[in-house]
Amino acid sequence: MTALQSLLIIIGIVAAGAVLCGIAAAASVSVRHFFTSTWSIAVYTWREGMRKKILIGFLILSILVIFGSSFMTAFLSQTTVGDVQSDLDLKLIKDICVTAIALFGALITIFVSASAVPGELENKVVYTILAKPVRRFQYVLGKFLGVQLIIIINLILMGSLFFLALYFRQGVLPTLLLWSILLTYFQFLIISAFTFAISCASSSAVLPTIAGLFIYITGNLTEYLKDVYNRGGQSGAFFDEMIRKTAYGLYHVLPNLQNFSLKDQILYLQSNDPPRDVQIPNLMLYGLLFALAGYVMSYYVFRRREL
Repeated sequence: MTALQSLLIIIGIVAAGAVLCGIAAAASVSVRHFFTSTWSIAVYTWREGMRKKILIGFLILSILVIFGSSFMTAFLSQTTVGDVQSDLDLKLIKDICVTAIALFGALITIFVSASAVPGELENKVVYTILAKPVRRFQYVLGKFLGVQLIIIINLILMGSLFFLALYFRQGVLPTLLLWSILLTYFQFLIISAFTFAISCASSSAVLPTIAGLFIYITGNLTEYLKDVYNRGGQSGAFFDEMIRKTAYGLYHVLPNLQNFSLKDQILYLQSNDPPRDVQIPNLMLYGLLFALAGYVMSYYVFRRREL
């Protein structure tokens, strides 16, 4: 090998290294820009969502219900005595607080998910964002993450107040409540994902809100579809058999939101007991898969919109 060939090889290696370094730097900048832009959209969505008066109203009302349950039980406790009084008061507080978190949390989830995209279509903000070097995938992902930030923060606020109420009343850490709040979020995640998907196809928040309520109601009644399948079809008629098969199909397609509820365990077990007959990792994976399906629908619908 001559000196010239050696020099050319060295120059080629240096050039290839420079090209690879340039590609790596460009990729790094591209990846950094992707996450920075997505996170900026998420934070903007969170800020705008937390300013909405109806959302603040739901949150304040839920906190008042949770906080006021202690005073209401103190008033009702005059009719009972001893350990019976304490047990009934505690169960009443738990029942009211768990119901308030589930109900108001679901309403907040549906409202925020339904209005995130249509609100920006109405005030033309989406056109300004997409005019910048921001892809639709980034926009949808950022909006969805921003919605999840709102849901998580509101759930933490409501759950923290309930946590403190139980802790000061019983003197033990209510770890069972923490597991319940975790599973409740994954329940809200499913509702949010499909409500958000419908909102990406709508120019108004009315239709997605109605759809979100429908998802919440049907998701909590999914277990009844199994009962319809087991009890129906006794006569063997075509119509009854069709109802059974429809119920069977819907039972396996629709998300069963009741799987995420630990209300009965919170009411009847000790506050620091572990969850029973519940596979939490499987439920979390179950929620993530449905949420992923909802997000894919969101992106597909939004990508095909003419903006």
